[in-house]
Amino acid sequence: MNQTRVFLIFAWLMVAVLLWMEWGREKNAPDPATVAATQPAVPAATDADLAPPPAGNVPQANVPGQAPAATASVEAATAAPRVTVTTDVLKLVLDGRSVLDADLLQFPQTKAAGSPPVQLLTEDKAHPYSATAGWASQSNAPVPGASGFQPVQGSTEVVLAEGQDQVQVPFVWNGPNGVSIHRTFTFKRGDYAIGVKDEVVNAGTAPWQAYVFRKLDRVPTIVTRGMTNPDSFSFNGATWYSPEEGYERRAFKDYLDDGNLNRTITGGWAAMLQHHFFTAWIPQADQAALYLLSQNGPRNVIETRGPGFTVAPGQKVSTEARLWVGPKLVNQIAKEDVKGLDRVVDYSRFSIMAIIGQGLFWVMNQVHKLVGNWGWAIIGLVILLKMALFPLANAQFKSQAKMRKFQPRIAQLKERYGDDKQKFQTAMMELYKKEKINPLGGCLPLLIQMPIFFALYWVLVESVELRQAPWLGWIQDLTARDPYFILPIINIAVMWFTQKLTPAVGMDPMQQKMMQFMPLVFGVMMAFMPSGLVLYWVVNGGLSLLQQWWMIKKHGEDAPSKVIEAK
Repeated sequence: MNQTRVFLIFAWLMVAVLLWMEWGREKNAPDPATVAATQPAVPAATDADLAPPPAGNVPQANVPGQAPAATASVEAATAAPRVTVTTDVLKLVLDGRSVLDADLLQFPQTKAAGSPPVQLLTEDKAHPYSATAGWASQSNAPVPGASGFQPVQGSTEVVLAEGQDQVQVPFVWNGPNGVSIHRTFTFKRGDYAIGVKDEVVNAGTAPWQAYVFRKLDRVPTIVTRGMTNPDSFSFNGATWYSPEEGYERRAFKDYLDDGNLNRTITGGWAAMLQHHFFTAWIPQADQAALYLLSQNGPRNVIETRGPGFTVAPGQKVSTEARLWVGPKLVNQIAKEDVKGLDRVVDYSRFSIMAIIGQGLFWVMNQVHKLVGNWGWAIIGLVILLKMALFPLANAQFKSQAKMRKFQPRIAQLKERYGDDKQKFQTAMMELYKKEKINPLGGCLPLLIQMPIFFALYWVLVESVELRQAPWLGWIQDLTARDPYFILPIINIAVMWFTQKLTPAVGMDPMQQKMMQFMPLVFGVMMAFMPSGLVLYWVVNGGLSLLQQWWMIKKHGEDAPSKVIEAK
């Protein structure tokens, strides 16, 4: 096999696929300016948006001594004041039922001084995004309305003070039949997971039957499409996890193409993902819930319904959940100790690629702990990968060196047999056999390394830890392009020298001319890519170039000029 030809075909196919993907995105995507001008305001979500299924569809909690529910009237919603909560990492606006706004205080939108923080949840009229925990009746029992929860404390401003590890914000709903729901939001220092606990107390004379629901409701923003925009390659949509089926996802663009989810899950979670950030409801692990996907006009919703409770007079029950509102920080996600939640750092929909990506990030994270800089951590990761793959790369470059060594002999064979390709191939195979050259020796190591390189690409694109992280000098944001194109130019030079050292065995003049343009083609592609990615390619290519040069020096002395005759 001619490894240069294989590389050439692979490279051009990759370019063609990228261009085709970009053409498809641009062809099908609406013009952002037009959409922004014509986008109507989206009405606020209300309880009417929730169409409760029959009671039998929602998992019921096992409450000792529960009795059949009595019929009662539904409570009319009353206005509730909003509470603003500020911690060291979050600033949120609550109404007791929903988190309406959420600012990520440690993540500015841009590197510019005074840049406002990223707003993950928002009441923006065109693209609202909220997280809601409510109750729905199963037998006309009164339940909290859209603004039924009232703050217990008088203050509408709550701040996590210096020296405090956590702060709790309590709300209460008092029903007309003696039933009350006490809701407590718990915010911890440095934590993006918000505890939400509901305790239902029945001080009335009749049983009360309802179920809890938790949902994420969003009108997705329009992502600017482009090969150089990481946001357009990152997954945007809903994901969920179940112990039985594992991690699953549904992109916003084809949200209901495969139907509604409609599955009862215990010990799972539901989330909405975007580049670098996500929200997720993590229900109490021992309580079953019905997981659903739905659309209401432009709104995309993922929710959990249940468990349902029948609370007899004198009884009380409780249900808890965690709401994550924040970045995809691997170390903090791991602290939540929720099975499968690490998959929200979506390196790939394929499990094996995701596992490779998680392993690569773990190594890079360990290097970062030592060097304290993500740019040097990328370089350290490349060096460690090169050390681990050294035997494979050596086999590849040794094969290339031998083929380069006998390139003059192969050229003589080609000249001798002219257009008789069959005799030429026979003579070349005879030469390989006599000189113990394995033509697959350079291809197989390259193919084995491909999954690692692709997984590393997604690690560098997806990792929020690299967002706006500086390296040195002119590189002050590893997720932005090189402002002076220094790394792309170095990358072109490295690829050009590598091409000169790579044997062009059996290539015709047209293929050779195409190869001459490859460094320029890839250099232009890399020019607008995130500088962290280009840094990886430069370091990886530079180390490969040095290794290849050494193997040619060691194994690539001039070959004897005698031509082997074909038998």
